[in-house]
Amino acid sequence: MDPEARSLCEQMVPAAYIAQGEQARHAHENKIKHLLQHRKLPAEGWDDQTIEMLLQELAIMDSNNFPGNCGVGEREARIASQLVARRHYRLGHGIGRSGDITAVQPKAAGSSVLMKVTNSLALDVIRLTGVQSAASCFVVPMATGMALVLCMSTLRLKRPEAKYILWPRIDQKSCFKSMITAGFTPVIIENRLEGDELCTDLEALSNKIEELGAQNILCVMSTTSCFAPRVPDKLEEIATLCKTKDIPHIVNNAYGLQSSKCTHLLQQAARVGRLDAFVQSTDKNFMVPVGGSIIAGFDKEFVELIGKTYPGRASATPSMDLLITLLSLGSSGYKKLLADRKEMFEYLQHNLSVCAANAEERLLNTRGNPISMGITLSLENDSDGKLATEIGSMLFTRFVSGTRVVAPGKENTIGGYTFQNFGAHCNSYPTAYLTAAAAVGMTKADVDTFISRLTKVLAKVKGVKSETCGAVNDADPPIKDSETTSSRLQGDGHE
Repeated sequence: MDPEARSLCEQMVPAAYIAQGEQARHAHENKIKHLLQHRKLPAEGWDDQTIEMLLQELAIMDSNNFPGNCGVGEREARIASQLVARRHYRLGHGIGRSGDITAVQPKAAGSSVLMKVTNSLALDVIRLTGVQSAASCFVVPMATGMALVLCMSTLRLKRPEAKYILWPRIDQKSCFKSMITAGFTPVIIENRLEGDELCTDLEALSNKIEELGAQNILCVMSTTSCFAPRVPDKLEEIATLCKTKDIPHIVNNAYGLQSSKCTHLLQQAARVGRLDAFVQSTDKNFMVPVGGSIIAGFDKEFVELIGKTYPGRASATPSMDLLITLLSLGSSGYKKLLADRKEMFEYLQHNLSVCAANAEERLLNTRGNPISMGITLSLENDSDGKLATEIGSMLFTRFVSGTRVVAPGKENTIGGYTFQNFGAHCNSYPTAYLTAAAAVGMTKADVDTFISRLTKVLAKVKGVKSETCGAVNDADPPIKDSETTSSRLQGDGHE
C-alpha cells in the first residue's frame, strides 16, 4: 500500500502490526517483481495466494476493469455471469490482436503481460526438458492437430507451389487430419518392422522425395511421442535429409516434452539438420485442461511468422492455465514430475512384463519408445480380433482408461484415405496387442490398480486362475460383464 494509506491504517492499528503486514505483502510482491524482471520459471513453486495476487494485479490493468470505464466498441470484455468472471479472474480480453496472436492489446495491458510472461516460461521449461537451443515459442489456444495446421499454413507462404506432405505413418487421427484440413496431400511413408518395433523407413522417404521433387513438397511431418510398437522417428536422419534437400521439417511432439529421449532427439535434429517447428500439447505435458498447445522452433523469425498467421484474437484460458501450473510447480516441482515419470515407466514395464508372462503372453520389445509399451494378445480362435477387442472393452468398463487394444484386420477411412490394420501403424503387424503409457502424473497406485484389473480380465478371457498372474488385490467396480459386450470400446487412448 502507498505511504498515505499506511499512515491512515496506523491511526487505527499499532504501527508495528501494520509494518508486519507490509513485510508479508512485500514477500509476495518481491516474487512477482522477480518474475517480471527475469521471466524465468521460479526454482520453487509459488503458493496460491501469490499467484492470485499476480492475476488480480494483471486484471486491474485491463480496460474492462477500469473504474468508470465507458466501452462503446463491439468487444469490450463484458461478462454476463459472475461465475464466469471469477473463473477467468476477470481477464476477458483474450490475447493477441487481429494480425498477430503475440501482439500487445492497447485495451488489455494486463492480459498482454500474462501472455508474454507465459510464453517466456514455456520457452524456459522447453529448454529445461532438454531442447536447450529452442529460440522461441508461444502458447496457442488449440490442441496439437490445429496447431500443426497453423504451422503448415505458414509454410504455404514460403512454398506456395508445394502440395505434398511426407508423413511417416503414425496411426493417430488428428495429425493425419491436420494435413487434409490445411489443404495438402498426405504422402504416407510406411514404417519398417525391426524386431517388434516399427521404425522410420528412411530409404522409402528418400525415394519419395526423388519421385515427387523437393520443390513440390511442403514439408516432412515426423513424430516423437507415439503408441508402441511404433517408436519415435529417426529425427536426426530426417533433419539431415531435409537440410540436404531444402525441405521444411515439422515435428509432432504431442507429449514428448516429458521424455528426455524425445527432447534429445529434437535438440540433436536441430543441431545436425533442419527442424523448422515442433508442436506439443499443454494438457499431456503439464496436466492442464485440454485446449492448448505450444508451438516452438529454433528460428525466432519463423516462429513469429506462425504467430502472425493466426487469424484474430485468441482465448487466454490455455495461457492462464499454463502460467498458474508452472508457477505452482516451479522448476524443482516439474523436474520431480519428470523424474517420477521415468520411475513409473520402469515400474509399469516390470509389472506388465510379469503380468503378461503369467498369462502366457509377452512384453513387446520396444526399447526405443520411452513412454508407451505393449503386450501381445495371442488368443485362440480369435482370427477376427473380436476377443482381443473385448479385452479393451472389459478394461474400460472397469474404469481403466487410456489403454489401446489393436487387433489385425481393422480398416479405417480418414478423409478419403483407407488404412489397413489402423491403430497398428502398419498394414500387417504380427500379433494383436494391448498398450499402456507411463505419462507424467502417473502414480504407483495407478500401476497397481491397472495390473490387478488387467490380470483379472486376462484370466477371465483366457480361462486361467487370476492368482497365477500375481497382481495386487483390487476390487472390480460394480459393473456387470453383460455391460462389456460392445466391441467398439477398445480403451480410450486410440484417438
